[in-house]
Amino acid sequence: MTEDTFQAGRVLITGGASGLGAAVVDAVLKAGGTPVVLDRDISKVSAAKAYEVDVADRHAVSEAVRQAAEALGGLDAVVTAAGIDRCGKLEDVRADDWERVIGVNLLGTVSVVRAALPYLKASRGRVVTVASTLGKRALPEASAYCASKFAVVGFSHALAAETGGEIGVTTMIPGGMKTRFFDDRAEQYKPQDDSRLNDPANVAQAILFVLSQPRGCEVREMLICHEEEGSWP
Repeated sequence: MTEDTFQAGRVLITGGASGLGAAVVDAVLKAGGTPVVLDRDISKVSAAKAYEVDVADRHAVSEAVRQAAEALGGLDAVVTAAGIDRCGKLEDVRADDWERVIGVNLLGTVSVVRAALPYLKASRGRVVTVASTLGKRALPEASAYCASKFAVVGFSHALAAETGGEIGVTTMIPGGMKTRFFDDRAEQYKPQDDSRLNDPANVAQAILFVLSQPRGCEVREMLICHEEEGSWP
């Protein structure tokens, strides 16, 4: 398989309505694939079939993945780009908000992958989980996010070990990106200088590179960031 012959296939993308997820949708379309989106707000999704679902709702996720896979006649890949954050010291972040981060970032990832597994095994497809550089290095006042992303890394490695030869599993570890991810943060937790934030389109292209690997070859983990990224190493 060469870059010229690669077609992205049927790719389910969580968080595909904005940010990195939307960039992956664009990249899949340009690679001749068929993206399908799962997101809480799909009102602005026009380039792909979309299902409105909260990835933290396991039962709703199972049904949405089933519907998406049946609509496409199967799945070739899943990219779990949905993610949230709640910044602050542990004692200052409401327990419900802290646990919500785990529910979306970790359990949402697990629920989507679990629901998609039968379809991916049938096509010998691939999973790309989206972690973070904060899944490698912890920072203060980010305990929920770090806990969730460290867990995504561990889950992804274990899944790769469990499913080797059946599906491909890649842990994508992006640094900070120029998206709306930071919009709802308190001012002290927003980047004061976005010059060291990566373009999500660059990360989307890295994900397409992962999906384009020939059968039998897997990119197990990729860390991608701006050349002056501050959260790594």
